[in-house]
Amino acid sequence: MATKDKNIYDESKIKTLSSLEHIRARTGMYIGRKGSGAHYDDGVYVLVKEVIDNSIDEFIMGAGRKIKITIEDKQVSIRDYGRGIPLGKVVDCVSEINTGAKYNDDVFQFSVGLNGVGTKAVNALSESFTVKSFRDGKSVEAHFQRGVLIDKTRQKATKEANGTYVTFIPDDEIFGKWTFKHEHLMRRFRFYTYLNAGLAIHFNGEVLASENGLLDLIRDDSQFEKIYPPFHHIDKTLEIAFTHTNRFSEEYYSFVNGQFTTDGGTHLSAFREGLLKGINVFAKKRFDGDDVREGVLGAIAIRLKEPVFESQTKNKLGNTEIRADLVAKIRDIVADLMHRNPKPAEKLINKIEETQKLRKELQSVKKLARERSKSVSIKIPNLRDCKLHYHKDKIKGEGTMIFITEGQSAAGSMVSCRDATKQAIFTLKGKPLNVCDLTRDAIYKNTELYNLMRGLNIEDNIEGLRFNKVVLATDADVDGLHIRNLIITFFLRFFKSLVERGHLHVLETPLFRVRNKKETIYCYSETEREKAIKKLKNGIEITRFKGLGEISPNEFKDFIGPEMKLTPVEISEDHLITEVVGFYMGKNTRERRTYIMENLESVQ
Repeated sequence: MATKDKNIYDESKIKTLSSLEHIRARTGMYIGRKGSGAHYDDGVYVLVKEVIDNSIDEFIMGAGRKIKITIEDKQVSIRDYGRGIPLGKVVDCVSEINTGAKYNDDVFQFSVGLNGVGTKAVNALSESFTVKSFRDGKSVEAHFQRGVLIDKTRQKATKEANGTYVTFIPDDEIFGKWTFKHEHLMRRFRFYTYLNAGLAIHFNGEVLASENGLLDLIRDDSQFEKIYPPFHHIDKTLEIAFTHTNRFSEEYYSFVNGQFTTDGGTHLSAFREGLLKGINVFAKKRFDGDDVREGVLGAIAIRLKEPVFESQTKNKLGNTEIRADLVAKIRDIVADLMHRNPKPAEKLINKIEETQKLRKELQSVKKLARERSKSVSIKIPNLRDCKLHYHKDKIKGEGTMIFITEGQSAAGSMVSCRDATKQAIFTLKGKPLNVCDLTRDAIYKNTELYNLMRGLNIEDNIEGLRFNKVVLATDADVDGLHIRNLIITFFLRFFKSLVERGHLHVLETPLFRVRNKKETIYCYSETEREKAIKKLKNGIEITRFKGLGEISPNEFKDFIGPEMKLTPVEISEDHLITEVVGFYMGKNTRERRTYIMENLESVQ
């Protein structure tokens, strides 16, 4: 059989793309994920970051202590008061790849942008992009559409202070349907101020600033949870701050040249090891790393002349050659800080010794739990497993999920219509234990919660998580919502990183079915029900689904199939988690009831 012409591989199939075409065709190489704006690392926030990074570089070099940011709908405007782009190179600096001053150590010593791509990518991925530069009483302005120069003004006189102004609108052709989330923007801007003490960011009329750098970050994040006042050190190339809380996880913020490295890297691993060694040097003991780091809340920021990141989005530092020296430096700094601050140091050591004691007790509880589960059943009770697992193969396991549901009737409908390759089901027996005010040993003593941990493979930590998505599938009634909140409390209290990494979701199922002889419409709210009634008009049958068990398997397969509606459980403010969970799920029944009654009318 002859080969079709379209499959012939010859010179005609070789293409050379311009830098603009390449950025728009291979967006992920330049800004990572596109996203809808729902996730902190989505592309629209990377565009904002790339422009602000240039302004931060100016601040680091001592030029400009204020950045004005205005975001209205989808339009972003950023004005700094730095040195301004050299007027003869304004167009080149925002449109020509590998063009910029970041290669020159005399001009930018500790820059985030080292490859001359940042604002070029913003320009190429924006529906419209305008740049203005003000230098010594003169200015130049240039306008672009989707990376193409439309208009440029000649140098003209101006009374504006030195600096650069950029305004752009991310291109819907690239990003599709998206919106900015205020909390993601605020988090980024606050990080900038923590990392650059003395910088003022004016965002939509609100002024953000920090006087004490990472010390303020750790204070704000720990608030009433910190066991002792945070330790803090800062010099030209390194800043660290840390304290302990009663949380069960270790949590860190890591930065390189002002860039939030969400995936850590060499500097973070060096911080963790240096912290352990420094504490052991001070205490003249050999504490175990798990005992030292449980409950640690820390932050590290370093400045490097030649940082090596693992991608253009700079989420992980790869400079392995700095590790040994950095570990030794942090070790000495930590030991010195503890010698200089004996009272906080004493509280730190007491915390570690208490953790050490509790961990030994917990090991015996875990051992008993494992022996109990083995004596009952070889398999995990109430788990209908699937064939693929996330921890064994991240690529094939990307679509794996486990539905946590209540009762056998709901589970029965789901089991008969699920994709057994990627979808597992864990069935709860009634309402799970409220663990809000309990210690870790309680979840191992509780049979159902322990079986759930076994099913997820998170008995010790979440690194072995067997499913990419953990999906809460409860009834849309009071009891179902209560169960949902109890399970969310369980994860937030003991496995918060599972939530932070985006694994926990809620399954949205319809509340109503509106149908006539010709058409069926599933409605997820009363508003949707009213629209469906108006559309179908005559001969209507309306069904209110009181529980998932009332939905037949034939219907259910649509709700857990390709068109499945999942709502991620997200954390907007880390430092409020303990307070919020404690208020809504704790023992303060009277206070909570009063709050609900006082706010019931406004909610209605």
